[in-house]
Amino acid sequence: MSTIVVVRKGAQVAITADTLTKWGSQKESAAYVANHQKVMPVGKGFVAYCGPSSARHMLRNYFGSLKTPPKLTDPEDIFATWLLLHHACKERYFLNPNEDTADSVESTRFDCLIASPHGIFGVGSHRLVQEFTRFYAYGSGMEYAMGALWALYDDPALDAQALAIKAIEAAAEFNDATGLPVICHTVRLV
Repeated sequence: MSTIVVVRKGAQVAITADTLTKWGSQKESAAYVANHQKVMPVGKGFVAYCGPSSARHMLRNYFGSLKTPPKLTDPEDIFATWLLLHHACKERYFLNPNEDTADSVESTRFDCLIASPHGIFGVGSHRLVQEFTRFYAYGSGMEYAMGALWALYDDPALDAQALAIKAIEAAAEFNDATGLPVICHTVRLV
């Protein structure tokens, strides 16, 4: 699993991810895996994912194949983008969407956070899109990351980037499925 974080503070948005890959109990750190990045540029923003490692390839290939990158401006635009992405995941990348037969809709089987010039958003595996006002985290270390963000957010000395990095560092300290170093990208709000 992974831990990903997005923070909005002032005119800055930051998105971060850890760099650990896990296969069952086996940990593969960034020292051993060159393609460990879980944050990718998409249009004028960034998308971070947590879930199966194959999501990295699906997302990079899908967004890289688009003639026009998605705007990622609001929940409705993001939802429409994720409907097309989910269809491509099934048809082009052979995603098995059957996570739990009790689910009312198919699962994409990975969660994403988005940092764009228009704000910060989250997309759950069942395509629930949420717009966040301050911060959010997904993944195995999200409780630790959220706790760090809650405790530190109002510190005037910390901008969005510093907060996002500290959140991943807190998750890596206490969650064995989250590993350092941290990858961080920032975007200015419009």
